[in-house]
Amino acid sequence: MKTWIPDERNFAYLTWKQVDALPRESTLLVLSTAAIEQHGPHLPLATDTLINNLLLGKALERLPPEMPIYALPPVCYGKSNEHIGFPGTLSLSAQTFLAVVRDLGASLAAAGFKKLVLYNTHGGNTSLVDVLARDLRAEFGMRTFSLFGSGGAAFEGVSAQERTYGEIETAFLLHATPELVHRGEYTSNYIASVDHPELLKPEGSAANFAWLTKDIAPSGVMGDPSPATAENGELWANEAAARIAGILVEMYKFEPRHGA
Repeated sequence: MKTWIPDERNFAYLTWKQVDALPRESTLLVLSTAAIEQHGPHLPLATDTLINNLLLGKALERLPPEMPIYALPPVCYGKSNEHIGFPGTLSLSAQTFLAVVRDLGASLAAAGFKKLVLYNTHGGNTSLVDVLARDLRAEFGMRTFSLFGSGGAAFEGVSAQERTYGEIETAFLLHATPELVHRGEYTSNYIASVDHPELLKPEGSAANFAWLTKDIAPSGVMGDPSPATAENGELWANEAAARIAGILVEMYKFEPRHGA
C-alpha cells in the first residue's frame, strides 16, 4: 500500500529496543481504520485507506520532532457490508472488527503504552470506533481518543451536498494518486438531498433508515465526482492535515481533569 507516513513516525520501522526506549506514559500511537471496498468505477478499492494514509502522513510531517507520536500499521479492512454485491469489496463483520482492534489495543497495553488514537476514514466503521474507544479505556485503562475523516476541516468552496456525499474523495486522489483515478468513468448518485426536509434520513439525524449502496447507487458512486480537481485536492488535503496535526498535539498534551 502506498504510504505518506514519514519514516521517522512509522512505528513498524522501529526495532524492539527503540520501542522499549519510548516514554510509555506520553507516547501517542495512532491506529488507522479504513476499508477495502468499491468506490464506483472511477476510484480504487483502497480509496479510504489511501486517504487515511495521505492525511495522516501530511499531519505527522507538521508535528514538532520532539513529540513521540507514531503511526501504527493501519487496519485496512473494515465493516463494509453496505457495499456487498460490488466485486472487490472485502468486509469484516462488526464482531471481527471489534475483536481485531481490541486485540491490538491489548497488545499495546501489555507493552505499557497509555495513549491510543483510533483514526477512522470509513463511515461504516464509525459507530464501532466509538464503542472501541470506550471499551479500551474501560478494559485497559488506556487514554483512548477517536478521530474521524478530515478532523472537521471546513473545505471552502464545496457545496453542502458534496461535503456530505461526494467530490472530496476524488479530489484527494487526483492530487495524491492521479494514476488510480479513471476520469472517463465518472457517474453520480445521491443517497439523499441535504436540502429536502424529510423526517427520515440515511444517517446523522434523530431518525435514520438503514441502507445498502445498491439501494440507491447502481454504479456504487455516492455524490458527483465531476467537479473534483487535483488543485482542490491538494488544498483540501493540506487543510485537513493542518487540522489533524493540531488535534494530535491536543491529544498528546491531554490530561484528564481529575488525573484518572
